[in-house]
Amino acid sequence: MEPSYERGDRIVFERVDGSEVRRGDVVLYAAPGRYGFDELVMQRVVGVGGDRLVCCTGGRLALNGKPLAEPYVRDGDADGARKAYDVTVPRGRLFLLGDHRANSMDSRFFEDDHDGTVAASAVRGRITEEYTAPLLLTATMLLGAGLVLTGVGLGIACLVVRRRAAAAARPPWPAPAA
Repeated sequence: MEPSYERGDRIVFERVDGSEVRRGDVVLYAAPGRYGFDELVMQRVVGVGGDRLVCCTGGRLALNGKPLAEPYVRDGDADGARKAYDVTVPRGRLFLLGDHRANSMDSRFFEDDHDGTVAASAVRGRITEEYTAPLLLTATMLLGAGLVLTGVGLGIACLVVRRRAAAAARPPWPAPAA
């Protein structure tokens, strides 16, 4: 997915199903029969159900008859494989491409499997640039730990003060007998 995501980058994703993704989203999906491994695959959604994709006119991908602006594609090369295709994406399916088109095993190479499309139900998550949720979760956990430690410290201090107060309340000499 270079240049958008480099090898070793940490990513944050939110769990969504295929009905929640839109064109341009980078998704994680499962396709064990396609790639021969069980790990999730990360690619960009270029077409959703009903879209028609044609490659490549003037070096650009056309979406529903209009050239698609893809600033995220490495070296601006819309089709690194030099492979022409014309696909209409069926309902409930997605056409997925990698951002480094010259080095991506994506929908273009699986024409015999539903024109290269992937079932929307295979989507497990969407990559997000929003780090607010994880930061809030971490901050909440740290605040909670701080409150627990403060509570324990105050509890110990209370016990010590009570013992000292009880010890100080008794006079050091015996009380006179009455």
